[in-house]
Amino acid sequence: MINLEPPKKAGALINQAYQAASQVLRPISRKYDRAEHAYPKELDMFAAVLDGLNSSGEGGAGAAGVRRESSGKDSSGNRNGGNLSTVLGTIEMCWGDVALLLSMPRQGLGNAAIASVANEEQLARFGRLWAAMAITEPDCGSDSAAITTTAVEDGDSYVLNGEKIFVTSGQRADAVVVWATLDRSKGRAAIKSFVVEKGTPGFEVVRLEHKLGIRASDTAVLRFDNCRVPKENLLGSPEIDTKKGFAGVMQTFDNTRPLVAAMAVGLARAALEETARILSEAGVEIDYDKPANLQHAAAAAYLELEADYEAAYLLTLESAWMADNRKPNSLQASMAKAKAGRSVVDITLKCVELAGAFGYTEESLLEKWARDSKILDIFEGTQQIQQLIVARRVLGKTSAELK
Repeated sequence: MINLEPPKKAGALINQAYQAASQVLRPISRKYDRAEHAYPKELDMFAAVLDGLNSSGEGGAGAAGVRRESSGKDSSGNRNGGNLSTVLGTIEMCWGDVALLLSMPRQGLGNAAIASVANEEQLARFGRLWAAMAITEPDCGSDSAAITTTAVEDGDSYVLNGEKIFVTSGQRADAVVVWATLDRSKGRAAIKSFVVEKGTPGFEVVRLEHKLGIRASDTAVLRFDNCRVPKENLLGSPEIDTKKGFAGVMQTFDNTRPLVAAMAVGLARAALEETARILSEAGVEIDYDKPANLQHAAAAAYLELEADYEAAYLLTLESAWMADNRKPNSLQASMAKAKAGRSVVDITLKCVELAGAFGYTEESLLEKWARDSKILDIFEGTQQIQQLIVARRVLGKTSAELK
């Protein structure tokens, strides 16, 4: 059974992540929100530190994936492993700044995909790269199965052609994990992921997007024009298994959705803490021993937001804990992502409202957090897609039966 408290062994990691967030990320948060597309040079110092934390075996310092094969050790009992540690660390870092976490060297969502599905040789070869994830296309948004980027086998290589949009860290990363189809006539089962390194002929960064939020993080449009990638850069099996279908490549989302949920939880906590401070300065005290309807209206509203936050937090921990214990977590990952994504938007907007005019100005980070929050309800699968996945899992329907 899951313990609802963070494991004691994660205490040091949580404290280190909090210190980094409070001492480095939070102080430069507004600076790089205003300086969109400027690389936060202050983050370079973290690369070696994060690598050291990750190589220690505890994990939690950056992108991680679910590796479900047995390690050969006794797997009985509960395990609090790298996935839960990563979620707990991500919560603290995003309490500091979501966009700056997304800008961390070697901590891209593509790294989570590599960590999850790469073989041992690929882990050794790509483990030091900073990898972005390229899925969405101009004519393919939430329906990942509609991908049209092609990968055609040619000798000892695959030749990629297509365009990808909304790629987080698409310009700064060392490589991109690209989703492409080996054979469009075979549907979802033919979609595979490829590691394409920067500098590969035919790989071009077309432009950077200007965005509502997470402005410190670059979001790019990428083009692949007869881009030749070695066969050994295909992650997972090259075989097209129509019985297994899309499950292999979609497993990546079971790993990254808890991370995005953790980002939302960290941001929501930041907004709640700042709002509690503002309310306290205004003379509004929140009393946990008194019914909400007997308190100031602002305090009652705050308590409702905090309850929403707690639900998202616990769902996020559950999805990561299940991954550590080798339990299928697709349903829980989507539930956590859906709940946290919706909650963080509701919480940050309400916190702006509770803070009044002060919350709407750049004197406070509340207005920035409200802008940053929306992307967490969109990327890695929109709110509507998460609800659809949850419905399919609960009702036992396939994607063809429930669209």
